[in-house]
Amino acid sequence: GLSMAAVMKTEIAAAPNGKKWHDLYPELGTGPVPIEPYISQEYFDLERERIFHKVWLNVGREEELPKPGDYFVKDLPVGKTSLLIVRGKDGRIRAFHNVCSHRSNKLVWDKSGSCQNFSCKFHGWTYGLEGKLTFVPDEENFFNLKKTEHGLTPVATDTWQGFIFINLDPQPQESLTEYLGEWAQSVEGYPFTKHSAVCYSWRTELHANWKILKDAFQEAYHVAFLHKRSVPDSFTSKSNPFAHGIDYKLYPRHHTMSAYGNAGHQPTPVEALAYRFGALLLRNDFSMELLPSGVNPTRHPAWALDLNVVFPNFFVDVSEGSYFTYNMWPLAVDRTLWEVRYYLPEPRSVGQRFSQEYSKNFFRDVLMEDANTMENTQQVLASGAKTHFILQDQEILIRHDHKVFEDHVGFYRER
Repeated sequence: GLSMAAVMKTEIAAAPNGKKWHDLYPELGTGPVPIEPYISQEYFDLERERIFHKVWLNVGREEELPKPGDYFVKDLPVGKTSLLIVRGKDGRIRAFHNVCSHRSNKLVWDKSGSCQNFSCKFHGWTYGLEGKLTFVPDEENFFNLKKTEHGLTPVATDTWQGFIFINLDPQPQESLTEYLGEWAQSVEGYPFTKHSAVCYSWRTELHANWKILKDAFQEAYHVAFLHKRSVPDSFTSKSNPFAHGIDYKLYPRHHTMSAYGNAGHQPTPVEALAYRFGALLLRNDFSMELLPSGVNPTRHPAWALDLNVVFPNFFVDVSEGSYFTYNMWPLAVDRTLWEVRYYLPEPRSVGQRFSQEYSKNFFRDVLMEDANTMENTQQVLASGAKTHFILQDQEILIRHDHKVFEDHVGFYRER
């Protein structure tokens, strides 16, 4: 029941009191930021050691392991390991290094499955779902072998709102709850489980530093240009031509952005048909009273979705009727595995099924436009023609990332 006039009055997004967003976080500064972290092997090695071996990392959702014995394998080149994530007979989800205790053969070769135990293909050593060594062929020919001392090597594991996280540090310095902190508290209550009934996923390897991929999704400044064909006026309007964000919030490691949605957007006939049967990514006829306080925190009527960026490499972006996630996994200083998952509620009619299929393909096409820039950017970065990026106010999340990276890596501090 909100009139168009009322929406137009509130469309232009700005920091409180007419300031720039950077004014609220003066510790970030406003100068250029270095390109070196995107091309330096030394920097990449420090990221591997001081970030990816030390912090909590999202590896999936509980829906991937619906019953005891279900498992999936997550290879993590950045952690120099392969992980086995399994739901035990007690219903608990555990993670282990995917390595047999005998001769360090990779224990499970399949990407996923369901079983009652894991048997090594090399010599038959067998482990239960809880990681205990249960059977050793020709056991009497070993020397004082104690099976209780040679189970699978555990990896710290915990869940938040159905998301599975692991920590490669044998003794994590903080719990997952402490790590996610205030950000997690603000979005708890979003219906992640309800909206996870349907999942579409894509994955690809790109020849670009993982931070190039991450940066591409931490600002909307590019929308009017890169996405002028797919979403010419969904995130922009005459009063907000450069897709200025509605709200930004920076935490010690993580950060969020509320993205603007144009209430005056006129859908195409096919898009309008899809609108009739489901809450698509770009719809804004939502019920704000049902959202947690940290989702669209300003309760802005021209809200489209929230970007939630969990350090170091996990996005969980939420709208009223669906959400999607990104994981950017470093493979090398100039190679990244990019995983995308788009989650939706269970369709209850043919119309809703059509709506979801349309939304999925629309989302995919937008992502293809984003991917167009990444490898080209990495290629020219390596030329050394430029040494710094010039960031504007709406790119504050990228600037915040640079500070958080340095807090963990200490590349410039130690120089």
